[in-house]
Amino acid sequence: MWRFDKRILAQFDFISIILIIPLIIVSNWLIGEVVPALAQKQSAYVGVAFLAFLGVFLLPIRRMSWLIPLIYWVNILLLLAVEFFGHARLGAQRWIEIPFINATIQPSEFVKPALILMLAYLIHRNPPPFQGYKLKDFLKMSAYILLPFILIAKEPDLGTALVLILIGYGVLFFIGVYWKIWLGIGIALALFLPIAYQFLLHDYQKTRIKDFLSEKPSYHVQQSIIAIGSGGLTGKSKDDATQTQMRFLPIATSDFIFAFLVERTGFLGALAIILIYVLLILHLLSLSVFNNDYYIKVVTISIAFMIFIYMGVNILMTIGFAPVVGVPLPMFSYGGSSFINFIILFAIMQNLITFRYKDMYDSRGTKSFL
Repeated sequence: MWRFDKRILAQFDFISIILIIPLIIVSNWLIGEVVPALAQKQSAYVGVAFLAFLGVFLLPIRRMSWLIPLIYWVNILLLLAVEFFGHARLGAQRWIEIPFINATIQPSEFVKPALILMLAYLIHRNPPPFQGYKLKDFLKMSAYILLPFILIAKEPDLGTALVLILIGYGVLFFIGVYWKIWLGIGIALALFLPIAYQFLLHDYQKTRIKDFLSEKPSYHVQQSIIAIGSGGLTGKSKDDATQTQMRFLPIATSDFIFAFLVERTGFLGALAIILIYVLLILHLLSLSVFNNDYYIKVVTISIAFMIFIYMGVNILMTIGFAPVVGVPLPMFSYGGSSFINFIILFAIMQNLITFRYKDMYDSRGTKSFL
């Protein structure tokens, strides 16, 4: 039997919710200007994400921590299933078809929260010593990071794989690993990266890097830079935003939505959105730094890293300072999988923060919201 206590509101983190809401509103407005039907779909994704948030938020996550390894390994099995039974699109095998309903799922999206929870579970059970994790513990945790990285990179989906590995090792760097291990990794990467470029990257991935390094940007980036430059200080009206309305700007609702934002709202609009992201990241970092609970530490720092990586790569890509990859602007670009994933992660974070006290379960095992 559920007993709801209004004192739950005293622990709930309202700041992150307040910062996310304007991202959703502005995103839906922009998408609706280009393709109204997509705005309706995005609204549906927001509704699904809200229900997912409630469902995850009300789960007794700490009490169910024994399920975390199972969730991780189920996701690994799904990635293996992609290898053998996956559905291919545009030369990449990343999806699994769901029988009878004519739909597909992309397991690489579900791996992100699964890996973050797995790292939180491992670190909570084995906190780092004063000088950080030594080689044995580091290799054990690396195995959990590298396994999904290899499976996702093989699909191929190098963008998602790199995000995953950056989050994983970013968490370990923040939590603490002995400095000599990082020095060894730095030397190994310096030696390995040229070999990886020559023998492991696909031709289209090399082309993206060459386009980025060349003096003349690709067509996509050229149109993006034109849209950003034409926005000026305060932006253009809908009818005057010709780069978007005349379809010169490619993928204006997802990968290049930041360029569309600047064309419509100008430098001031772009600055406002970037400021929201910065405040959200700083808030998450503060929650992580000033908390001794390793579950909360790992989840909050992971979300902060994800937002920083996605936002940084997406914006740099649109202005020609990074290769063009399919990395969305977090909780802003059109799409359901990435948006729902972020909301689920925030639901996990809110749950861990709100119900972090051991006395939230009474002696009869009934959940009490304190």
